[in-house]
Amino acid sequence: MRVLPVGDDALLVEVSSGEEARALHTELLRRRAEGALSVREIVPAARTVLLDGLTDPARLATELTTSEVPPAPPRARETVELPVRYDGPDLADVAAHWGVSPEEVARIHADTEFSVAFCGFAPGFGYLTGLPQRYDVPRRATPRTSVPAGAVALAGLYTGVYPRSSPGGWQLIGSTDTVLWDHTRVPAALLSPGTRVRFVPVGSP
Repeated sequence: MRVLPVGDDALLVEVSSGEEARALHTELLRRRAEGALSVREIVPAARTVLLDGLTDPARLATELTTSEVPPAPPRARETVELPVRYDGPDLADVAAHWGVSPEEVARIHADTEFSVAFCGFAPGFGYLTGLPQRYDVPRRATPRTSVPAGAVALAGLYTGVYPRSSPGGWQLIGSTDTVLWDHTRVPAALLSPGTRVRFVPVGSP
Protein backbone atom coordinates (compact mmCIF):
# COMPACT_ATOMS: atom_id res chain seq x y z
CA MET A 1 0.00 0.00 0.00
CA ARG A 2 1.23 3.49 -0.89
CA VAL A 3 -0.46 6.64 0.43
CA LEU A 4 0.05 9.89 -1.47
CA PRO A 5 -1.05 13.38 -0.35
CA VAL A 6 -3.35 15.23 -2.74
CA GLY A 7 -3.63 18.92 -1.95
CA ASP A 8 -4.27 19.95 1.65
CA ASP A 9 -7.08 17.59 2.66
CA ALA A 10 -7.02 14.51 0.43
CA LEU A 11 -5.14 11.22 0.08
CA LEU A 12 -4.74 8.80 -2.82
CA VAL A 13 -4.19 5.24 -1.61
CA GLU A 14 -2.55 2.87 -4.11
CA VAL A 15 -2.90 -0.91 -3.70
CA SER A 16 -1.84 -3.84 -5.87
CA SER A 17 -5.16 -5.24 -7.12
CA GLY A 18 -8.82 -4.54 -7.72
CA GLU A 19 -9.80 -6.84 -4.86
CA GLU A 20 -7.55 -4.92 -2.45
CA ALA A 21 -9.10 -1.66 -3.64
CA ARG A 22 -12.59 -3.09 -3.03
CA ALA A 23 -11.60 -4.28 0.44
CA LEU A 24 -10.12 -0.90 1.33
CA HIS A 25 -13.16 0.94 -0.02
CA THR A 26 -15.47 -1.30 2.03
CA GLU A 27 -13.42 -0.79 5.20
CA LEU A 28 -13.31 2.99 4.79
CA LEU A 29 -17.07 3.13 4.25
CA ARG A 30 -17.52 1.07 7.43
CA ARG A 31 -15.30 3.42 9.44
CA ARG A 32 -17.16 6.47 8.17
CA ALA A 33 -20.55 4.91 8.96
CA GLU A 34 -19.37 4.17 12.53
CA GLY A 35 -18.09 7.72 13.00
CA ALA A 36 -14.44 6.65 13.17
CA LEU A 37 -13.50 8.47 9.96
CA SER A 38 -14.33 12.03 8.97
CA VAL A 39 -14.17 12.33 5.18
CA ARG A 40 -16.33 13.98 2.52
CA GLU A 41 -15.76 11.61 -0.44
CA ILE A 42 -14.43 8.04 -0.80
CA VAL A 43 -13.88 7.23 -4.47
CA PRO A 44 -12.65 3.78 -5.59
CA ALA A 45 -10.89 3.09 -8.89
CA ALA A 46 -9.08 0.12 -10.46
CA ARG A 47 -6.25 -0.04 -7.87
CA THR A 48 -6.68 3.18 -5.91
CA VAL A 49 -9.04 4.81 -3.42
CA LEU A 50 -9.26 8.59 -3.16
CA LEU A 51 -10.27 10.18 0.15
CA ASP A 52 -11.26 13.83 -0.14
CA GLY A 53 -12.21 16.26 2.60
CA LEU A 54 -10.14 14.79 5.43
CA THR A 55 -9.68 16.67 8.69
CA ASP A 56 -6.27 15.11 9.45
CA PRO A 57 -4.81 13.43 6.34
CA ALA A 58 -1.33 12.94 7.83
CA ARG A 59 -2.69 10.94 10.78
CA LEU A 60 -4.86 8.78 8.53
CA ALA A 61 -1.93 8.15 6.17
CA THR A 62 0.07 6.75 9.08
CA GLU A 63 -2.88 4.63 10.25
CA LEU A 64 -3.45 3.13 6.81
CA THR A 65 0.16 2.14 6.25
CA THR A 66 0.42 0.44 9.65
CA SER A 67 -2.98 -1.29 9.83
CA GLU A 68 -4.31 -4.41 8.16
CA VAL A 69 -7.37 -4.12 5.94
CA PRO A 70 -9.77 -7.08 6.30
CA PRO A 71 -11.01 -8.79 3.12
CA ALA A 72 -14.23 -7.38 1.73
CA PRO A 73 -17.30 -9.43 2.66
CA PRO A 74 -19.26 -11.19 -0.10
CA ARG A 75 -21.43 -8.85 -2.11
CA ALA A 76 -25.03 -9.00 -0.94
CA ARG A 77 -26.60 -6.40 -3.19
CA GLU A 78 -29.44 -7.06 -5.59
CA THR A 79 -28.55 -8.07 -9.12
CA VAL A 80 -29.37 -5.59 -11.89
CA GLU A 81 -30.42 -7.33 -15.10
CA LEU A 82 -29.72 -5.52 -18.37
CA PRO A 83 -31.44 -6.79 -21.52
CA VAL A 84 -28.89 -6.76 -24.35
CA ARG A 85 -28.92 -7.37 -28.07
CA TYR A 86 -25.59 -8.91 -29.05
CA ASP A 87 -25.41 -6.97 -32.30
CA GLY A 88 -22.34 -4.76 -31.86
CA PRO A 89 -20.10 -3.85 -34.81
CA ASP A 90 -17.04 -5.37 -33.08
CA LEU A 91 -18.70 -8.67 -32.13
CA ALA A 92 -17.00 -10.58 -34.97
CA ASP A 93 -13.58 -9.13 -34.07
CA VAL A 94 -14.02 -10.13 -30.42
CA ALA A 95 -15.11 -13.62 -31.52
CA ALA A 96 -11.99 -13.95 -33.66
CA HIS A 97 -9.80 -12.74 -30.79
CA TRP A 98 -11.37 -15.30 -28.44
CA GLY A 99 -11.30 -18.05 -31.07
CA VAL A 100 -15.05 -18.67 -30.87
CA SER A 101 -18.20 -17.83 -32.83
CA PRO A 102 -20.16 -14.58 -32.30
CA GLU A 103 -22.93 -16.69 -30.76
CA GLU A 104 -20.44 -18.12 -28.27
CA VAL A 105 -19.26 -14.62 -27.32
CA ALA A 106 -22.87 -13.77 -26.48
CA ARG A 107 -23.29 -16.97 -24.47
CA ILE A 108 -20.06 -16.51 -22.50
CA HIS A 109 -20.84 -12.88 -21.74
CA ALA A 110 -24.44 -13.55 -20.72
CA ASP A 111 -23.42 -16.50 -18.52
CA THR A 112 -21.04 -14.29 -16.50
CA GLU A 113 -22.08 -12.55 -13.29
CA PHE A 114 -20.43 -9.15 -13.25
CA SER A 115 -19.89 -6.67 -10.46
CA VAL A 116 -19.19 -2.94 -10.64
CA ALA A 117 -15.59 -2.45 -9.51
CA PHE A 118 -15.70 1.35 -9.79
CA CYS A 119 -17.29 4.14 -11.81
CA GLY A 120 -15.81 6.86 -13.96
CA PHE A 121 -15.24 8.19 -17.49
CA ALA A 122 -18.82 9.53 -17.64
CA PRO A 123 -21.69 9.82 -15.13
CA GLY A 124 -23.27 6.37 -14.79
CA PHE A 125 -20.43 4.47 -16.47
CA GLY A 126 -19.47 1.41 -14.41
CA TYR A 127 -16.36 -0.70 -14.92
CA LEU A 128 -17.69 -4.26 -14.61
CA THR A 129 -15.45 -7.21 -13.73
CA GLY A 130 -16.20 -10.92 -13.97
CA LEU A 131 -14.71 -12.25 -17.21
CA PRO A 132 -11.73 -14.61 -16.79
CA GLN A 133 -8.25 -13.49 -17.84
CA ARG A 134 -8.38 -15.46 -21.11
CA TYR A 135 -11.10 -13.11 -22.41
CA ASP A 136 -8.95 -9.99 -22.18
CA VAL A 137 -9.46 -7.87 -25.32
CA PRO A 138 -7.49 -4.83 -26.52
CA ARG A 139 -9.05 -1.46 -27.12
CA ARG A 140 -9.61 -0.44 -30.73
CA ALA A 141 -6.52 0.89 -32.49
CA THR A 142 -8.60 3.89 -33.64
CA PRO A 143 -11.27 5.12 -31.20
CA ARG A 144 -14.68 6.04 -32.55
CA THR A 145 -15.62 9.71 -32.44
CA SER A 146 -19.16 8.76 -31.36
CA VAL A 147 -20.40 5.66 -29.52
CA PRO A 148 -24.19 5.52 -29.04
CA ALA A 149 -25.82 5.49 -25.62
CA GLY A 150 -26.53 1.95 -24.47
CA ALA A 151 -23.57 0.38 -26.28
CA VAL A 152 -22.25 -2.67 -24.41
CA ALA A 153 -18.48 -2.75 -24.74
CA LEU A 154 -15.32 -4.60 -23.72
CA ALA A 155 -11.79 -3.34 -23.01
CA GLY A 156 -9.18 -5.43 -21.22
CA LEU A 157 -11.16 -7.54 -18.75
CA TYR A 158 -13.77 -4.82 -18.19
CA THR A 159 -17.31 -4.59 -19.55
CA GLY A 160 -18.99 -1.21 -19.71
CA VAL A 161 -22.25 0.28 -20.95
CA TYR A 162 -22.08 3.78 -22.40
CA PRO A 163 -24.65 5.89 -20.51
CA ARG A 164 -24.69 8.56 -23.23
CA SER A 165 -23.25 9.15 -26.68
CA SER A 166 -19.53 9.92 -26.48
CA PRO A 167 -16.19 9.12 -28.11
CA GLY A 168 -14.76 5.75 -27.14
CA GLY A 169 -12.22 3.09 -28.01
CA TRP A 170 -13.84 0.01 -26.45
CA GLN A 171 -14.96 -3.00 -28.49
CA LEU A 172 -18.73 -2.80 -29.05
CA ILE A 173 -20.45 -6.20 -28.75
CA GLY A 174 -24.06 -5.25 -28.09
CA SER A 175 -26.62 -2.67 -27.09
CA THR A 176 -29.27 -2.10 -24.42
CA ASP A 177 -32.19 0.30 -24.08
CA THR A 178 -31.77 0.53 -20.30
CA VAL A 179 -31.11 4.07 -19.03
CA LEU A 180 -27.89 4.03 -17.00
CA TRP A 181 -27.98 7.67 -15.88
CA ASP A 182 -31.12 9.71 -15.18
CA HIS A 183 -30.70 12.94 -13.21
CA THR A 184 -34.39 12.80 -12.21
CA ARG A 185 -33.92 9.38 -10.57
CA VAL A 186 -32.64 8.80 -7.03
CA PRO A 187 -29.93 7.68 -7.24
CA ALA A 188 -29.27 9.00 -10.74
CA ALA A 189 -26.83 6.17 -11.55
CA LEU A 190 -28.31 2.69 -12.04
CA LEU A 191 -24.91 1.13 -11.35
CA SER A 192 -22.64 1.89 -8.39
CA PRO A 193 -19.56 0.16 -6.92
CA GLY A 194 -20.54 -3.27 -5.61
CA THR A 195 -23.65 -3.67 -7.78
CA ARG A 196 -24.00 -7.12 -9.34
CA VAL A 197 -24.99 -7.18 -13.01
CA ARG A 198 -26.28 -9.85 -15.39
CA PHE A 199 -26.79 -9.36 -19.12
CA VAL A 200 -29.94 -10.99 -20.46
CA PRO A 201 -29.87 -11.68 -24.22
CA VAL A 202 -32.78 -10.50 -26.34
CA GLY A 203 -32.93 -11.28 -30.07
CA SER A 204 -29.85 -12.84 -31.68
CA PRO A 205 -26.43 -11.57 -32.81
